[in-house]
Amino acid sequence: MDSTERPQESLCRLGSSALSDAELLAMILRSGTKEFNVLELAKELLKEAGALNNLLYFTIDDFKKIKGIGNVKALQLLTIMELSKRVLYAPDKKPLLNSPEKAYDHLLPRAIGLEIEKVWVLCLNRKNVLIKESLISSGIANSSLIHPREIFRDAIRISASSIIVAHNHPSGDPYPSQADRNVAKQLLKSAKIIDIELLDFIIIGTKEMDQKSKGYYSFREEQLLALLD
Repeated sequence: MDSTERPQESLCRLGSSALSDAELLAMILRSGTKEFNVLELAKELLKEAGALNNLLYFTIDDFKKIKGIGNVKALQLLTIMELSKRVLYAPDKKPLLNSPEKAYDHLLPRAIGLEIEKVWVLCLNRKNVLIKESLISSGIANSSLIHPREIFRDAIRISASSIIVAHNHPSGDPYPSQADRNVAKQLLKSAKIIDIELLDFIIIGTKEMDQKSKGYYSFREEQLLALLD
């Protein structure tokens, strides 16, 4: 690519995949300021975000902190980021969740960048195909927050065969706390009474903070559910 070529020219000549992150952002921003051209402004935005994916969680005020990004540009960027999240988070129609890794991959887009804990319940049929996904709560995932009544409500309503319960650790370290173990034990007991299998209890972290570099901790995979039974 010619170093003097503008992003729009590069896009027309080489296609979108050939553009850098900054050049793609420059296409959205369209114009710079007296101090910075549009590409320099895009690079400043990336520098402030730290990484491209962090822009997904920027608010309008975060965008407007960048000199040269006013209300109109901030709204344009906010719209693009919201569309990106909707595309990224769009679930498969009927994903097969027959392994902890598949459940982790399914939920990861919802957990990226979260600064609070959230709890999800994945209701499955007899073939471990997802039939309903529910966000149960936000906050610290303890026994008072993850109550069996809320966890099994949708599963009972739709006659699910089993469920996977998952929550994220904002720290990125997926290793279970004692509170996690207590919750899993409580849910396991409830599952036996209700006759809906607790297929797994998964903690979502990041691969960088996970000692095993998987990015998640599966109670089923580590045989902890059997020990808690």
